[in-house]
Amino acid sequence: MSDQKVAAVTAKPAEPVPAGPTAKSAPAPARKKRKESPVYKFYQVKGEKVERLRKECPRCGRGVFLGEHRDRMTCGKCGYTSFKKK
Repeated sequence: MSDQKVAAVTAKPAEPVPAGPTAKSAPAPARKKRKESPVYKFYQVKGEKVERLRKECPRCGRGVFLGEHRDRMTCGKCGYTSFKKK
């Protein structure tokens, strides 16, 4: 019986888990560059006046532009669609 007690006492204690990043962990991913807001593509400043480059939605009003497709113009907010004339 004394042999069992000695074996239990001489066993190595569990190693503590290190906190935080370790040498084995993967490097942090690079941060993405922030893109310029696409809203600036919809307006053009001429002198002191602002010109809208795209058509606005007649249902939603100002500030909501129609997306231009090959054969139509569509509002992404309300679903309004106007077809282009051939």
